[in-house]
Amino acid sequence: MRAWQACAPKNAGVSLYVHIPFCRRLCWFCACRTQGTRNDAPLAPYVRRLLAEARAVRARFVNGVAPRRLHLGGGTPTILSPALLDTLLSGLNDIWGLQNLEEFSVEVDPTDVGPARLDVLRAHGLSRASLGIQDFDEQVQAAIGRTQSRALTQRVVDDLRARGIEALNFDLLYGLPFQTAHTLTATLDAALEMRPSRIALFGYAHVPWMSKRQVLIPSDALPSPKTRLALFDQARRTLLGAGYVQIGIDHFALPHDQLAKAYYDKKLKRSFQGYTDDRAPYLVGLGASAISTYPDGFAQNIPVTGQYADKIDSGASATWRGYALTDQDRRKADLVEQLMCYHGADLTAAHRADSALMADIDRMARAFDGAVGWDGTTITIERWAHPLVRLIAVQLVKPTDVTAGERTYSAAI
Repeated sequence: MRAWQACAPKNAGVSLYVHIPFCRRLCWFCACRTQGTRNDAPLAPYVRRLLAEARAVRARFVNGVAPRRLHLGGGTPTILSPALLDTLLSGLNDIWGLQNLEEFSVEVDPTDVGPARLDVLRAHGLSRASLGIQDFDEQVQAAIGRTQSRALTQRVVDDLRARGIEALNFDLLYGLPFQTAHTLTATLDAALEMRPSRIALFGYAHVPWMSKRQVLIPSDALPSPKTRLALFDQARRTLLGAGYVQIGIDHFALPHDQLAKAYYDKKLKRSFQGYTDDRAPYLVGLGASAISTYPDGFAQNIPVTGQYADKIDSGASATWRGYALTDQDRRKADLVEQLMCYHGADLTAAHRADSALMADIDRMARAFDGAVGWDGTTITIERWAHPLVRLIAVQLVKPTDVTAGERTYSAAI
């Protein structure tokens, strides 16, 4: 990874992702890398270490950088006080030179933000805010441990727009406990009244063996797989009818939004953050568990904040694990990205010259016969099979025998 950084070309295009893992409350549905804190004691030391890591990483880009984007994610970035936000953002600007960013975005918890924090963020150039909502129904909120009223959300939306921030993302979930067609309709109606520029409509993944807090969610209140599919289709039709463009499997954007423009221009990308129009070749992750993406591979920081602190305080790299891409990995990644973004892929001469890759595509097409079209040059996924694109892509990346693929296909249908 140090070699990747040192060998970056002059003034390499770089986007920064800064992870703030702390939350005032731990929502039960969430499987992200977060930790709760009842007070602010761990926040200032964490910001200090973030800036120390930022300084060390920047020094390794010896040929200079051209920062394009900054994103604060979490966790809850807005858990930081106005003073700490100013310290973090001023420090990042001093280290990386963020005066000419294309976009500065922040994940906002409407229950933990307030005008003073928004003033600091705006002063540092905030241009896009992503608001976690999930669902507005009170019974659903109680079942997932996240109470957040529609009125509070509207107030934060108004506060953002009063500061000139019109690019707003909403995160919604389908497949939640006690969620019905009626309650989802009410949530969508409320969200559409606020007219965000983007809506991410994620399917709730109930994985209590991975995320222990999900044991608090009543599994017997979860909708059946058939109902989940119906809920998504209902939401999709509602959003399309409201003028949104469907982006990939779970994002929707108004036609003027940059994500929709990237989709139409065939410049859409997919990263660990989801669908994006960010085409910077270097995505540098800072903070505990943060992921970095380089042209040559991936790297992830150590996830436990105590261990992250030890690494930074000792002057060591926070990197925990990573993966160096092979040429075939890149070819597969290109096809997977095309499938995930456009439900189809066009093969280049380099793809077709890779006999092992071609064999994997043949195997995938046989496993999903009827859903996947394959003529030796182009892969297409039938419209009715678009919800299966993840399963199809997994077959391409990590192929199994055809019989196992057929079982997966049948079970999914």
